[in-house]
Amino acid sequence: MTEMMTAVEISEPGGPEVLRPVQRPIPEPEHGRILIKVAYAGVNRPDALQRAGNYNPPPGASDLPGLEASGTVAAVGPGVTGWQVGDKVCALLPGGGYAEYVTTPAAHALPVPDGLGLKQAACLPETYFTVWTNVFMRGGLNAGERFLVHGGSSGIGTTAIQLARHFGARVFTTAGSAEKCTACTDLGAERAINYRDEDFVEALKAEGGADLILDMVGGDYIPRNIRALADDGRLVMIAFLAGPKAELNFAQVMARRLTITGSTLRPQSDLAKARIAEGLRENVWPLLAAGTIAPVMDQTFPLADASKAHARMESSEHIGKIVLEVAP
Repeated sequence: MTEMMTAVEISEPGGPEVLRPVQRPIPEPEHGRILIKVAYAGVNRPDALQRAGNYNPPPGASDLPGLEASGTVAAVGPGVTGWQVGDKVCALLPGGGYAEYVTTPAAHALPVPDGLGLKQAACLPETYFTVWTNVFMRGGLNAGERFLVHGGSSGIGTTAIQLARHFGARVFTTAGSAEKCTACTDLGAERAINYRDEDFVEALKAEGGADLILDMVGGDYIPRNIRALADDGRLVMIAFLAGPKAELNFAQVMARRLTITGSTLRPQSDLAKARIAEGLRENVWPLLAAGTIAPVMDQTFPLADASKAHARMESSEHIGKIVLEVAP
């Protein structure tokens, strides 16, 4: 008889209420993959987009939501080296994290940093993979540059602030309340701009413009980002919470030698994700182990209350990461 596990599935496209607990067969690790007994699963914006029917899993991926998790290695597939049953790991997932067990390529897993628990470790993969690849690999942020990240109190924002500050950038951010702005400056932002009261374009222009902007808002922020950039500046797009379309005068892009780029993490190849993991292991994991940087935690919900976790995230009241407790 096939062993079963508890998972949370998307019963149909819709709001948080469509998430429901179900029984599913425990997956088996294929070649190059490990099976993780999940302790905690991170909750991310792409999970909500998938739940709403706007972000389909890539071919071959689990239909269950969940792009990051922490736990212990329960089994290893053929060809896996470097991991053994019982190892504590956190991992980037192709999907399936909202469950008691999940499989993922072994090269997408990283050890739980010294000094961090499994709850904190579940906050790392999706967020740190995204920030490392877009801010440093794609965005090419250098020490001394002016860096603007929108949504500074989000999981992405709190991570980007800490990493950019550590590597010597001048960090600016936007947030929607005084409390969130204070949280951002406490993490190392030189200035946090309350977008409800102040124009980030004028604020950045007063500093000479941003050399790099990380944006997940899109919509009418796109032309405003262009105006906020310094000459030779770079704009990196990673999401479109306000929509993917905008009217833009490309003459200023040419005249000021601007770069517009972007990426999404989930569709990238297994090899590309493995390379990001190696970059994190070498450059960032020692910082986590030393306590130089740390994930910012918001709230924890039981797996069965995944709908409440999604409602919390979509309320935009959270500061930092939301996680699901599966089997600590």
